[in-house]
Order: sequence, then C-alpha cells, then structure tokens
Amino acid sequence: MAKKEHSFSWIKNIIFAIAIIILTSFVVIYGIQTFYDRPEYTDYCPEVRSAEYVNSSARCEQLNGKWNNFDGPKPVDGSNGYCDLDYYCRQDYEAVNKIYSRNLFIITVPIGIILLLIGGALFSLEAVGAGIMGGGIVTLIYGAGSYWPDASDVLRFAISLVGLVIVIFLAYWLNKELKRKRLFWKRK
Repeated sequence: MAKKEHSFSWIKNIIFAIAIIILTSFVVIYGIQTFYDRPEYTDYCPEVRSAEYVNSSARCEQLNGKWNNFDGPKPVDGSNGYCDLDYYCRQDYEAVNKIYSRNLFIITVPIGIILLLIGGALFSLEAVGAGIMGGGIVTLIYGAGSYWPDASDVLRFAISLVGLVIVIFLAYWLNKELKRKRLFWKRK
C-alpha cells in the first residue's frame, strides 16, 4: 500500500509542477501585457486604406503607398508593378514593435531569473519549487523569443551564453545548498 501512495504522490507532484509552470507563465505574461501595451498594427495602418485598384505609380504615391516594379513576367492587365499601400505605415509599426520587443526582453530576463532563484532556493516542496522554476524558464523563452528575430547573431550568442552560465551556476549553487541542508539535518 505504501508503494502505491508513493507513486501517486510522485504523479501528483508532477501534475502540480506543470500547473504551476503554466499559471506562473500566465501571471507574468498577462501581467506584463496589462501594464505594457503591445503596439497594434491597426494603430499604424488602417484595416482598409483603399478599395481602389491602383495600377500606376502616380496614383500609388497620392495614396501614400510605395510602387514596386515587377522583376519577372508582367501580368495580363499590362501593369508594370503593384502598389504597397501599407509600406510606410508598416515600417513605422515595425520600428515601434522592435523597441517593444527589446523592452519586453529587458523586462522578462530579470523576472525569469528571479523566478528561478525563488523556485530553487525558497520552496522546499519540490512541486512548487520546480513549477516556479519552470515558469521562470518559460518567461525567459517568452522574452527572448519576442526579441530573437531583431537581435544580431552576436547578441543571440551573448544572450545564449549568459543564460547558459546563469542556469549552470544556479543549478550548481542550489544543489550545493540542498546537499548542505541535508547534511546539517542528518547531524542532529
């Protein structure tokens, strides 16, 4: 009977840890979104700019679009290009979104590291500690993932290296602390 209870306890702890990972991630992600608004594409580019078919560069420029010439075969209608009505507003949106992604990265990295520390150091209940640490990892992935496309290869390498060093250090330090605590309690 004791063996069955132990295996159920192990499964229960895994389920609790997964639930804590998911909920910790939700709290961080939705908390950030509540207080730091993501730029919306429609704030920069209206949903419908023109229902008109634009087939000349002059008309395209009047509508504040960018004319692009076809490089390959021409369409049957004889036009030599197409009008990208969202080109300039999309550039404005992408510039603002790039700054947002960088700031999101700057916000989430310390939160993720703090969650790793809290989960590893403060909670002796394994399911809670592991869950909060997992939430920290998801937070780091969320922040890095939003900025990753805009980061240079050198910055990606640096971010990955620093993250790896921090996680290895935390794993080493936390395991050393747990071992020290176990030895302390065995002496008594």
